[in-house]
Amino acid sequence: MAADMFDISGRVALVTGSSRGIGNAIARGLAAAGAVVVLNGLDADRLEGARAALAAEFGEDRIFARRFDVTDAAEVADGVAWVEREVGPLEILVNNAGVQHRVPMLELDVEDWERVLRTNLTSAFLVGREAARHMIPRGRGKIINIASVQTDLARPTIAPYTASKGGIRNLTRAMTAEWAAEGLQINAIAPGYIHTEMTQNLVDDEAFNSWILGRTPAHRWGSVEDIVGPAIWLASDASKFVNGQVVFIDGGMTTVV
Repeated sequence: MAADMFDISGRVALVTGSSRGIGNAIARGLAAAGAVVVLNGLDADRLEGARAALAAEFGEDRIFARRFDVTDAAEVADGVAWVEREVGPLEILVNNAGVQHRVPMLELDVEDWERVLRTNLTSAFLVGREAARHMIPRGRGKIINIASVQTDLARPTIAPYTASKGGIRNLTRAMTAEWAAEGLQINAIAPGYIHTEMTQNLVDDEAFNSWILGRTPAHRWGSVEDIVGPAIWLASDASKFVNGQVVFIDGGMTTVV
């Protein structure tokens, strides 16, 4: 019975920014738990490669891909409508798409500030709102927003990223305030420092790597697989009374000084 609470077999899940990294790991984890998964990204070739790889493992009838710009309201509406029409009723949304931009604030161009906020925060609003328009009439749905330890912490040179992830926390709360009564559960996962292709240069930086190991009680970088279990929990009936929460998956980094 307990295992059944985590069963998401046949449920349609859309994971934005899922052609690689954390998004791809979450997509694979949801598929392994039984979901029908729709991948999303901007690079058409990379997206198709990711789809083909997961389809080879889980079957062509369970893995789909749809390229659309998560920062464009019209493309988002079209993309979600395609999922509903071609794949099935959307029950799980993971808002994972995001970018980083490292530069001191005094040197930060407004265009770069706006690009990061648009990609990391506005996209979660746009895709979340469009998904909710379909979920609310059915009285059920799961939205998982990907936050970060920068939801609570800050470091020099990443101001727009920090602001966007702080915004994700309160967007999650706003969605909960408006949609929880309609049967939706909206929560966020806040990863710590995760070893991915995008963070490889930080792992290779001896001084930064040593700082991470010393700053993290678990004394290691996280892996993309560390995010999968919490994502399945939040996507399943096991979390049906969890709403508006930010779950930190950071090896303890945000609990110590």
